[in-house]
Amino acid sequence: MSQTTGGLRAGIRRWASQANDEAVDLKREVAKAGCLRIENAPDRELVTVQGTLKTVTLRPRGGVPALEAELYDGTGTITVLWLGRRRIAGIFPGRAIRVSGRIGVHNGDRVIYNPRYDLRY
Repeated sequence: MSQTTGGLRAGIRRWASQANDEAVDLKREVAKAGCLRIENAPDRELVTVQGTLKTVTLRPRGGVPALEAELYDGTGTITVLWLGRRRIAGIFPGRAIRVSGRIGVHNGDRVIYNPRYDLRY
């Protein structure tokens, strides 16, 4: 095994460990906030979930602007979609947020359209 391969493996282990630590921290925050975990949140019911925005993308839908974000809480991800919006102040990758809305399924992905939201710390 070369030094490069060993260094790469060590880097991957560190990255995996950091990702696991982040997931544990997010699960703890969700529990403390009294929100549902994304993995346990039922479809077609009003829910409140909390986590970190992993991605934020402008993705038009049907000719209408739509701001799409991927919310991660340590147990799973859900797409949050604001129709008719190109940007929202304070919404960016890495931001902690709590959203409330009804979970739907679109093309196999779980989505909350136009949720109420609270920016966290």
